[in-house]
Amino acid sequence: MKRIFKKILIRIFQLGKKFHQEEIYTRYRQKYKIAKNFRFNGDDVVIYGPGEFEGGENSYIGSSSTVQLAQGCKVSIGKNCRVSHNVRMYTASAHPDQDFNQHKNLQSKSGDIILGDAVWIGVNVFIGPGVKIGHNAVVGANSVVTRDVAENSIVGGIPAKLIRNKHIPC
Repeated sequence: MKRIFKKILIRIFQLGKKFHQEEIYTRYRQKYKIAKNFRFNGDDVVIYGPGEFEGGENSYIGSSSTVQLAQGCKVSIGKNCRVSHNVRMYTASAHPDQDFNQHKNLQSKSGDIILGDAVWIGVNVFIGPGVKIGHNAVVGANSVVTRDVAENSIVGGIPAKLIRNKHIPC
């Protein structure tokens, strides 16, 4: 009897979590410019801040990903993009070359993050402020992207560097 009750409680919890997640994603669709067939693949995708977000057609963002939208900045995901799970995109960050013991006048940098069409972002990637990732580019898993990525390129590492250009048959 206890096992059945436990299974029922777990199922109720799962359904409640699913309903809650769908409600959050519905609010994102109302607040931001997101294509009807843009997918939130999994739970716990967080988009926050006063900036703008655009999600392109036939694209998706994976579970446990976070998008930070600083004032006056935007994140744009193009068409046919694959953004894996646990990806972090931040449009603002502190400048590293300063004394963080000073609480006044700390400097920060900010900028839009633009993913061109047909971009593939691997799992556990960090994309920093002001980065543009060109059409048809690939960012390998566990990378830190701090500079622009050229179209048709494959990058990876910390910091992300060119591995090779894609060989696309004519």
